[in-house]
Amino acid sequence: MHSLPRSATFLVLLAAAALAAQSPALKPTTAADAPNRDTSYIDAQGTAHVTRVVPIPASLSDPAQHLLSRAEPDQGPPEPLAQRRARTDAWAVTAAAAWSKLCPNQLVEDKIAGVPVRIITPEAMPEANRDRVLLDLHGGGFDSDSGSYTESIPIAGYAKIKVVAVLYRLAPEHPFPAAVDDSVAVYQELLKTYKPEHIAIYGTSAGAILTAEVAARLKQLGLPLPAALGIFSGMGDFARDGDSIALYALRGFAGPLDPPSAGPHDSHYVTTTDPRDPVLSPIYSDLRGLPPTLFVTSGRDLLLSGTVNLHRAYLNAGVDARLVVYDALPHAFWYDTKLPESIEANKLMADFFVKQLGK
Repeated sequence: MHSLPRSATFLVLLAAAALAAQSPALKPTTAADAPNRDTSYIDAQGTAHVTRVVPIPASLSDPAQHLLSRAEPDQGPPEPLAQRRARTDAWAVTAAAAWSKLCPNQLVEDKIAGVPVRIITPEAMPEANRDRVLLDLHGGGFDSDSGSYTESIPIAGYAKIKVVAVLYRLAPEHPFPAAVDDSVAVYQELLKTYKPEHIAIYGTSAGAILTAEVAARLKQLGLPLPAALGIFSGMGDFARDGDSIALYALRGFAGPLDPPSAGPHDSHYVTTTDPRDPVLSPIYSDLRGLPPTLFVTSGRDLLLSGTVNLHRAYLNAGVDARLVVYDALPHAFWYDTKLPESIEANKLMADFFVKQLGK
């Protein structure tokens, strides 16, 4: 067989968890045995066993096409958490330096309400923005920090507004609701200095999920809500998975992807909490009255379904909710300084906050 250039091929086998556990270890798929035609079989339970051959859209930038062309084995041993944290921390320092070249800033490590934070003040911040602040809740699967630099430095730089990135406690050592409690504590402390209409809360991935959870908790507590929310590749329902988490890995079609199993994902974060708890899963909470919210995701994002489902719930609750979906790109692509689409997405996010906090 001939492999297809600049194409992504994926095989999704949605088997029962028990059968998956009994399966022998699989070797990585190679060019010799990669499927080169589309197939589809729907079993009696409605589970789809499918193969699709998907070329990279020509509309993407050259750097984005190059990113999606990178080969990555689809099978491999799971990465130990300590190794994942060390790798993520090392990458984050490099990414921070790259973003700081594009968006010069002053970065200070501090504590607010006893919670560690990173405070990023953009270079040449106008005097009119000194009474405004953005609160970033970083991504990283709830068990590591992949976003306190990569989400805060570009947004601070393009919005010209100070960003406070919350270094909340991580799972599994500190499961739900520790991250919510830390984030709410920092927000309450900021309310002593900033008007709520001059604060926005946002995050990517786990931080996007956490942003929705914090908003639900603020409503429960009767606290003033911020001027805006940013939910960038998130979700609000730990009880029900959508399609995308069964279709895409962290890098879209590339890399390992296990068939869905019973129980909520991110079980190390959820632990014994009811998956339909209205703070853990805000889609089950009263969403009415939440501030204007920008949702951003992408076509090959494992949280695509979660993002659009929560966006729809916000709309049904009468919230001013906007949704932007970038074609073909993988989860949290806006972390990458090399992609024109990443620069565009960060400027889009920053512009939304500038407009909402300027009202």
